[in-house]
Amino acid sequence: MHKNLTRKIIEEHLVAGSLTPGEEIQIKIDQTLTQDATGTMAYLQWEALDLPRVKTELSVSYVDHNTLQMGFKNPDDHRYLRTVAARYGIVFSPPGTGICHQLHLENFAVPGKTLIGSDSHTPTAGGVGSLAMGAGGLSVALAMAGEPYSLYMPRVVKVYLEGKLTGHAGAKDIILHILQRLSVKGGTGRVLEYTGPGVADLSVPERATITNMGAELGATTSIFPADETARRFLRSMQREGDFSELGPDPEASYDQELFVDLSSIEPMAARPHMPDLGTTVRELEGRKVDQVAIGSCTNSSYADLKITAKILAGRKVSEDTELLISPGSKQVLKMLAAEGLLEPLLDSGARILECACGPCIGMGGSPVSGGVSARTFNRNFEGRSGTQDAGVYLVSPVTAAHTALEGAFTSPEKWGEPQPRPSLPDNVPSIRDQFIFPEDADSREIYRGPNIVPLPQFEPLPQNLDLPVLIKCGDNISTDHILPGGAQVTALRSNIPAISEYIFSRLDEDFVPRAMQAGQGLILGGENYGQGSSREHAALAPRYLGVRVVLVKSFARIHRANLINFGILPLILTNPQDYDRLEQDQAIRVNTTDLVPGGECFLEAGAGDKIKAVNDLTPAELEIIKYGGLLNLVRERKKGKA
Repeated sequence: MHKNLTRKIIEEHLVAGSLTPGEEIQIKIDQTLTQDATGTMAYLQWEALDLPRVKTELSVSYVDHNTLQMGFKNPDDHRYLRTVAARYGIVFSPPGTGICHQLHLENFAVPGKTLIGSDSHTPTAGGVGSLAMGAGGLSVALAMAGEPYSLYMPRVVKVYLEGKLTGHAGAKDIILHILQRLSVKGGTGRVLEYTGPGVADLSVPERATITNMGAELGATTSIFPADETARRFLRSMQREGDFSELGPDPEASYDQELFVDLSSIEPMAARPHMPDLGTTVRELEGRKVDQVAIGSCTNSSYADLKITAKILAGRKVSEDTELLISPGSKQVLKMLAAEGLLEPLLDSGARILECACGPCIGMGGSPVSGGVSARTFNRNFEGRSGTQDAGVYLVSPVTAAHTALEGAFTSPEKWGEPQPRPSLPDNVPSIRDQFIFPEDADSREIYRGPNIVPLPQFEPLPQNLDLPVLIKCGDNISTDHILPGGAQVTALRSNIPAISEYIFSRLDEDFVPRAMQAGQGLILGGENYGQGSSREHAALAPRYLGVRVVLVKSFARIHRANLINFGILPLILTNPQDYDRLEQDQAIRVNTTDLVPGGECFLEAGAGDKIKAVNDLTPAELEIIKYGGLLNLVRERKKGKA
């Protein structure tokens, strides 16, 4: 059989299962990464496993999300992360070093290696041929313990690129074009594997932009071959020894194919409030823009910011528009400084922010009330910017720079001659000395601030559940809808009782008191429930509030896994029209005694009314739920009772 690249890597790491699409498999994980917004909980869970040392080839703890140190909470959490890393053999990246995915691509990503990270944009490393996937923090903790990672064998989509980019088009426009074609759930259960002659036209940072935003398709991951372009990138990072040539067999087979002519791509924008609401920039001509933000793990590379500096050189940002720039790493910042490219940014009137996620996750940099913001980020969900009524457009750095100068969207035909797409310089400064590498053994004390609260304990699944519908929400509910980001909420990431008070706060401010009064309940949702971030708090906090069942039309991959990890039963409506028959506060009885993996069940909705649902659980997943969560099951296994 002629194998595609995805199948080759999975086959090499396969621990259990069949490589049949849709079948549950387990694979060995080589590397893990965490970031601070999800990492504190991941390491609390890791500590609960009571092991002396991580068992992966490499695990890295990055601090990049909540770097604002207002009050004791964040500094205490950062100190906790630093001491946990030293104790257990984890590399630590301090605040301000950079954004986890940019840093990992520069310093640690290796072709052919498997990587899971407690951040949904971990697939960024697919830009150098790593099989990299986002996961919940508990899954990452177990991978650090040497446990295999469980997932459904994905279908592999051949994305055949032909031609070359022309004019002002860039990599961001390619992925916005694909999102427009496939939708935010078009990649569910799939890996997008990029092939074809057009691949050679894209640098590794450009490839990483595309694999990064594959998360917005709901894809398991996205991946490019490790070719001569990848070799040059790793050589420039002083890591050529990490290179190995990897690609699909010449006649490799795929489950689906998608053709993209790069020469037809033009500057794109995703309209509020969804990444797949694509349109061309020329169609937005004349729309005023109050704020422009350039950065995030999608577009904060040296190449992104160099082309920005070239466009802004000698010009001023519109007086009616604010421009924020967040470099992706200290390495990027040093390269810009060495080439005199910081001055054009500063002289234009731009604000240079810390090397961190910043405005992308609502951590400062919010737009004005009712404002329009053009951002080079990956998500534009309602309220994610920190301003509930803002309209956020997703664009490329080139589009962002021109928009900042004019204070409005303008047609690319008016932008003049395109700037050349930058390549890396021959001498790239290393910042590896900024990381704290663990010693062979370290028994230092782990510091815990008062905001770090022990993990809550959850009981096993009972035989019957009588549950009110606590909330009825529509399609494409994201983890930002379930649990908002921003400085106030994210600072509580290691305190489940406190962070639980914000569940669904942007959709229904009465949800939490209603859930607490009921004691337990059910969430009713539509299509693609739980899309977006990998934050497991969006499952863990509802579980703390008594949510036992989530009943929807369809789930997003990572959130479904997180629900299972914390003992919440995910059910899918057999007949999607039954969604309309159910209302908030309606009483539902769920008989859990007869649950079988992949089986149907009837939910009693009162007066003899029965709603048909199905679970798509494997035997292993159903066992986790019956024990009340994965940590419970692991503890019982250690006692020899499971």
